[in-house]
Amino acid sequence: MATAAYFDDTFVPVAGTTTIPVEEILPWAVFGLLIATIFLYFVSTEQGAFSLFDGMYVHEFVHDGRHLLGFPCH
Repeated sequence: MATAAYFDDTFVPVAGTTTIPVEEILPWAVFGLLIATIFLYFVSTEQGAFSLFDGMYVHEFVHDGRHLLGFPCH
C-alpha cells in the first residue's frame, strides 16, 4: 500500500526565502496593465465608433472574442 505525505499546515515555510520587493514587481505590473489595456481596446472598441486602422480586418479577427466577452458589435 502506498502512503502519501501528510502535513498539518498548508503552508510549509522554506528556510532562507524572502519576499519580492515592490520596486521589482511594479515595472512588470505596469507592463501587464498596458498589455491588458491594449487587448481590451482591440476587443471592445477597434472598428467600432473609433478605430485606428482602416478596413474590417481587426474586427473580424477578434469578432468571436468580442461576443464571448459580452461586447456587442452589430
